[in-house]
Amino acid sequence: MISKLPLPEYEYAMPKPDADLVRKSIVYKLIFILGVDPRDATPQQWLNAAIFAARDLVTESFLKTRRSHEDHGKRTVYYLSMEFLMGRSFVNSLINEGVYDAFNEAFSQLGLDFADVCEQEDDPGLGNGGLGRLAACFLDSLATLRIPAVGYGIRYQYGMFKQEIVDGQQIEKPDLWLDNDMQWQFARPHKRYPVYFGGRMHVNGNVKHWEPAEQITALAYDEVIPGYGGQIANPLRLWTAHAGDAFDLANFNQGDYFAAMREQTSNENISRVLYPNDSTEIGRELRLKQEYFLVSASIQDILARHKCRFPNIRTLADTVAIHLNDTHPVLAIPELMRILIDEEGLSWEEAWSISCRVFSYTNHTLMSEALETWPVDLMGRLLPRHLDIIFEINEHFLDALRAIGKNDGDFIRRVSIIDEEHGRRVRMAWLAVVGSHKVNGVAKIHSDLMKTSIFADFAHIFPDRFTNVTNGVTPRRWIAVANRPLSQFLDENLGGQDWRLHLDHLSGLNKLADDPEVQAGFAEVKQANKQRLADYIEKELGISVNPQALFDVQIKRIHEYKRQALNVMHIVDRYNKILENPDADWQPRVFIFAGKAASAYYMAKKIIRLINDVAKVINNDQRIRNLIKVVFIPNYSVSLAQMIIPAADLSEQISLAGTEASGTGNMKFALNGALTIGTLDGANVEILEHVGEENIFIFGNTVEQVEAIRREGYDPISYLEADSDLRRVVKQITTGHFSPQEPNRYNDVMQAYGDYYQLMADFRSYIEAQERADRHYRDTAKWRRSALINIANMGYFSSDRSIQDYCRNIWYIDPISEAELPGDDE
Repeated sequence: MISKLPLPEYEYAMPKPDADLVRKSIVYKLIFILGVDPRDATPQQWLNAAIFAARDLVTESFLKTRRSHEDHGKRTVYYLSMEFLMGRSFVNSLINEGVYDAFNEAFSQLGLDFADVCEQEDDPGLGNGGLGRLAACFLDSLATLRIPAVGYGIRYQYGMFKQEIVDGQQIEKPDLWLDNDMQWQFARPHKRYPVYFGGRMHVNGNVKHWEPAEQITALAYDEVIPGYGGQIANPLRLWTAHAGDAFDLANFNQGDYFAAMREQTSNENISRVLYPNDSTEIGRELRLKQEYFLVSASIQDILARHKCRFPNIRTLADTVAIHLNDTHPVLAIPELMRILIDEEGLSWEEAWSISCRVFSYTNHTLMSEALETWPVDLMGRLLPRHLDIIFEINEHFLDALRAIGKNDGDFIRRVSIIDEEHGRRVRMAWLAVVGSHKVNGVAKIHSDLMKTSIFADFAHIFPDRFTNVTNGVTPRRWIAVANRPLSQFLDENLGGQDWRLHLDHLSGLNKLADDPEVQAGFAEVKQANKQRLADYIEKELGISVNPQALFDVQIKRIHEYKRQALNVMHIVDRYNKILENPDADWQPRVFIFAGKAASAYYMAKKIIRLINDVAKVINNDQRIRNLIKVVFIPNYSVSLAQMIIPAADLSEQISLAGTEASGTGNMKFALNGALTIGTLDGANVEILEHVGEENIFIFGNTVEQVEAIRREGYDPISYLEADSDLRRVVKQITTGHFSPQEPNRYNDVMQAYGDYYQLMADFRSYIEAQERADRHYRDTAKWRRSALINIANMGYFSSDRSIQDYCRNIWYIDPISEAELPGDDE
């Protein structure tokens, strides 16, 4: 148990700060922590001083929360994820702590622009897309709902990459997000764990011993995540690779300086970059090492925390829930088994019983090609003991099936954790399903399809194991921080700020949606956000856009299944029709794209270039008279999303039906009053149910129709032959109309003979939906009403509701009660 100092030694005074106290604290930090004269301080240095001042407030909540967990032995959920796309922490924490106005006023007293200071904060390079942003929203909700929780991730030194666009092409540069020395995280040098790789196995009877060949030290940093209201703050623990004694002093003293550093540099590469290029063998090896590095350090830390509070390791499942966010952390299952058996001395049966009750798993994809697998040879080379445990898990699982009469060879082959047909690979999703007590999808349609497609066999074996938790987003980040004008509008029209904690209170807008004054107030909010984005685009990209135009936005990871190419096809078709009929009543549009392509994803990078080539031609064609502008905003981040989403009129959610698990961008846009144009895919289905078909633009084939087309033999050429507009668009793209220097540049992008994601099949329906959107937008009152209806009916899509579902149905965790919160006098 943790020893506790006598209570008087804990006494301190932390009054609720007013602007004067905040101002003094900021100046104190600037002088005595940063060593900077206020007369010489840059906005960056003022921000760092303010972060120190704010961190003091957040830390108080954090320490009280930790004390409550220890005093009351609370069951805790540990959330393991390779990504946490946090966004800037400073303003979000001020709002959650209720001190935003005090800090704003303090900087006003100092004669400084608070907004300019806040803009100096870098986005942490801890994630890429929806997976990481979902994890970040969940951390906010866990703290807000007082759920005992710890997040675990990797502290990537260079993030994923900083995206630059040069000659229309994505160029990857290091993301130097740590260079400005933001002091939001606490270094925990005493929290370090050895992580082992390689070596060989020794077997002596029933006793197995792993003799590793390589050791890397995982060193902890804690980022404090405050809940709204300031009572609770949970940690996000991030691991960085530390080579320890890998520095070879003998080589250094002999003058071989590079050799002295070689092993240290190699070891520390594990936490350098999110998603290293895995198109090479060495890249794949590094990725597997990253995944094990995360889970080994985290599982060791979880067990150490448990032992500090509870004397018996056999009670682990009673006090600990470990959630696996996608397949990346699934090696946590054999890692826990290894420690329980090899180090704690439990039998296989005891260890497996505990492990299955501890773990739960969220699946994020229905695409079999996207389900992670690892070659047996690679895993055996890096993690021989874990591969041995996985083989044993599989053997026990298959033997149990045979014992109940499941002897069909094809069935056994399909459910085996080891895929014997494709070079012998470990199916990580299969391991997650077998080793977890609950498996959830992230939208109703996704969870239903999960049980009838990729996990159909397992759904028959474990009918009670599968469940649904529809994703959600936090209103604190995505309205209170991202859209302060809308926050004020909601406060005024809903009679208070309760919607920040109870998002279903937005439903009060339903009865106001037809009120002309309310509509006008919302229109002012939207216009201010559009003007802000237009100013940013002109300043950063030199492109002038019309803030009165319809802002049509698709911002997300660049991937073929998300079908940015279909969006481009519509733009080209609209361009053609304007040139054919320039005097028609065209609705001006600004098409906005943002997103990164994985560094090894050739086709996604080609799509980025296509967007920029089309933009170059259209934006410089005087005949278009600014009726169309196409903008690709580089280096997509949470901060950019916070600027773009509030300005959007139309939200593009156009993945092929059956490919997007849920999406959360669709929720963020609707929450900020954008109408969705999308397929019946992911959470679009549930958004349709909540906002009504008159307030959303649905197009395209359904999941059932997509599958039927595939079964019957999809023939994209037939769609080209039947649709002259489509034929013209494809011809222009593939014959160099937008790339005259290289006419064949986009042959593979528009390759109709493949068209796996059925762009040709959905093209005509998509064009018709876009025409409906034009007509709707021209009726100002009708569009504003639809926007308000979208906001009003987003209550269900709060991450608070998602977390409550997890706590009730998967983790079996209760929140900290008021009585369990330490008082201010403790």
